[in-house]
Amino acid sequence: MCTGKCSSCIASTLYPLAVISIICNIVLFFPGGDIKYAKDGHITEEVKYMGGLVGGGILVLLPALYIHLTGKQGCCGNRCGMFLSIVLAAVGVAGALYSLIVAAVALKNGPLCKVILVWATPFKDRDASYLNDKTWWGTCVAPNNIVEFHIGLFATLLAVSALQVILCAIQMINGLFGCLCGTCINKEVL
Repeated sequence: MCTGKCSSCIASTLYPLAVISIICNIVLFFPGGDIKYAKDGHITEEVKYMGGLVGGGILVLLPALYIHLTGKQGCCGNRCGMFLSIVLAAVGVAGALYSLIVAAVALKNGPLCKVILVWATPFKDRDASYLNDKTWWGTCVAPNNIVEFHIGLFATLLAVSALQVILCAIQMINGLFGCLCGTCINKEVL
């Protein structure tokens, strides 16, 4: 496969992943679909780090736009353009890694929820993981189904950011080949 076509395929895959990442992070601000928790500051700390919005979203979307251009004919589909795609793909890797780390920490610590009368992170710093034992989930009385909400969205962010890291790393290798060998976009059979 030509390095230019590979760039187009990678960028086309990164677009929806970045959008999913952004949407997941925004939804995490509204547990139970209610804005009152965000207004009152009862949001899990890792949501405020905006790993999905900034890391897996913007820092992956911007390189994806440029990587997409390297797959087209024109000024970006050359050796210098492919070199720049390596640098931007590295930015994408950094952003996706940030999102991955934030999601992993959030899954380890668990959600911020109301436990009897106080707001706390009841699963943080425990020896056993709450992920394996659903009997602990009843500890959280508000917001409704917060543990499932938290696990579902942060697990999605974890999976999406892992794919983004892999795709951006592949683009770094593809960009290196494109930089050294050319993109083969302008090669036509006469």
